[in-house]
Amino acid sequence: MIEVIATLLRWLQLASNMILVGGCVFLAIAGSIHSPWVTRLERALPWLALILLTGLLGILATTTAQATGVDENAWRPQAWLALMQNTRMGQIWVGRAACAVLVAAIALYIRFSAPARWQYVLCATVAAMTLTVGSLASHAAAEDLSVISILPYALHIIMASVWFGALPAFLVVCFACTEEEPAPQSHGQGQTPGRPHRHSEALERIHAVFQSRQDAIQADTLALKRFSAMALPVMLMVVATGLIITYRMVDSSYGALVSTNYGWLLDAKIGLLAVVLVIASRARSTWLPLFAQRDSSLAMAGGRRLRKWVSFEFVLALGIVLLATVVANTVPAKHAIIQNWPYPFRFSLAATWGDPTVMTRVWSGLALLFIAIGATAYGRIKHWDKKRRIGLPVLLALVAVGVGLPPLAVDAYPETYRKTPVPFDTISIANGSAHFAENCVACHGLQGKGDGVMAKSFAKPPVDMLTEPHTAKHTAGDFFHWLTFGIADTGMPSFGDKLSEEDRWDVVNFLHAMSRGYQARLMSPTVKPEQPQPSMGPPNFSYAAQDGSSGTLKDFRGQKNVLLVLFSWPQSRERLQQLEQLHAQLKAANTVLLAVPEDDPSAEEFAQITAQVPFPVVTQGADEIVQSYKLFRRTLGKPDLLGAGTLPPHMEFLVDRFGYLRARWIPEADGGGDGSGWANTEMLIRQIAQLNREEEILPPPGDHVH
Repeated sequence: MIEVIATLLRWLQLASNMILVGGCVFLAIAGSIHSPWVTRLERALPWLALILLTGLLGILATTTAQATGVDENAWRPQAWLALMQNTRMGQIWVGRAACAVLVAAIALYIRFSAPARWQYVLCATVAAMTLTVGSLASHAAAEDLSVISILPYALHIIMASVWFGALPAFLVVCFACTEEEPAPQSHGQGQTPGRPHRHSEALERIHAVFQSRQDAIQADTLALKRFSAMALPVMLMVVATGLIITYRMVDSSYGALVSTNYGWLLDAKIGLLAVVLVIASRARSTWLPLFAQRDSSLAMAGGRRLRKWVSFEFVLALGIVLLATVVANTVPAKHAIIQNWPYPFRFSLAATWGDPTVMTRVWSGLALLFIAIGATAYGRIKHWDKKRRIGLPVLLALVAVGVGLPPLAVDAYPETYRKTPVPFDTISIANGSAHFAENCVACHGLQGKGDGVMAKSFAKPPVDMLTEPHTAKHTAGDFFHWLTFGIADTGMPSFGDKLSEEDRWDVVNFLHAMSRGYQARLMSPTVKPEQPQPSMGPPNFSYAAQDGSSGTLKDFRGQKNVLLVLFSWPQSRERLQQLEQLHAQLKAANTVLLAVPEDDPSAEEFAQITAQVPFPVVTQGADEIVQSYKLFRRTLGKPDLLGAGTLPPHMEFLVDRFGYLRARWIPEADGGGDGSGWANTEMLIRQIAQLNREEEILPPPGDHVH
């Protein structure tokens, strides 16, 4: 119950705040500050400010109850005070309340002073500040408290306020201009015998009043035209900023738009906005020009229709504001969990693009869609009848959808968008590798190429999981579904009763690591400037070293580069000595060196290793690190696709401070005996210097595969 009350209070304060902004903007641009309707609007301003303050107080009470989990705290000022003092949410509320009090003071001043445009501008500005402070509590601010992140949200709500908030003022003017005129008394009614000159004077006064009323209507119509001219760029700004916000809140989780609460609320909001835009377009192009006619009968007809539909537009706008209030307090689409995808298909460019038939049909569909848009414009220019003007573009659009969308559809399952609960780390990958070797090698081969000993016994050979981009074309949930239930008519068995859920997710992580490793064959000892690859997020790992240090790879994110060295003993003795001499320089270059033994050195060998190096040598977690990072051993010159593959005796990986694998050196593949590669320490230092010069380009890689 308290959630419903909190939502209504948020809606109430947001709507009143927006009307204060839009109403004052309308008054400022109207130019008819001495019209009777101006007084009506000025009288409403203090009441709107009071509603704003009341709504904010209610929000404080309900938020306190929700944050503490104690409903009774909604009535305890001490709990309110604690929230204001100890939480960012409470401090933002204080800022909003302070702005709202200032708005109330300005509204009272406007109410009891002579009309002046500067007063309206001041009130609109301070009311907009209240909205801006409120944007600090938005989803965008929660993710990144920066001007770039908050500005689109603040602009969106302010521009929406200029439109929505002005609708009540627009309606007040419409009602004032379309009120029934008092009918003049007919000749002989109320006439005093013997005083015809007084009757003539009365008619003259009535005529003067009517003439004055017509002039007032024309002036008020001009105010409506001014607002209409401003509304178009305002709505374009609302749509543009709305697209930016939606992109940030949805990211690549487009499926969430039709399967989560956030998505359905956003869809409903967009649907209402589409209806509002149709009404606004009709009002701007037809009813408002008709209302401005000198012919009183035409003007009244246009005015009444304008009044009727703008009233409906305002009701829809109230619904949009309510939906926006709910959306602002709902988990964003990109963070929402789609536990069960409700449809047997999904649309995917990644899984279908590249097929000539698909590309031809999609481009054809887009061409038809553009023709439909062109037909709409052409029909307006040529004044087609309504049936043809609407029917032909709609028919073309439907054909466009039918031609262009179906080729992009692929099979989907309830688990398709399910997020893996198991992080993409070396423990999971090593475990998945073991399960793959035990259960999948017979069909898919030792390296997942689909060349196992049983592969030829199937009518359709097992898929190549290594060199073909299956992990890019299908979601982690798709693989989990296939592992759980198998694939009909392919020979792929189900493992739901053989492997636990966590084990199946481990296999999914292993398949992703294997695919990323194959993509890494393009990597070299040279860092490509400003070009981190989204798919090159290295597996995270936990470690403990001989010097007492411990942690995870992720611990260095945002702080230091990492040089990860996989070595064998004694083959890597000379390189370790070289790194020992380079260690101080690496440390000065904001780079941590972690050494991981590929084999299992004896106690004596380990003592020899640690005696000559000042950097951490991993003692716990080494096996999992080697099992995972050996998947990144392939190069263009040595793809290593036959048999079980070979593990190079020495490999080095350079991870930037933002968490991306940026360069790799394998002496036996990239050279090194002649001083090339990182055997030339100056070259290594140059690569690190390049990483240190770079700012953050991509957001940090995720902890889970998708």
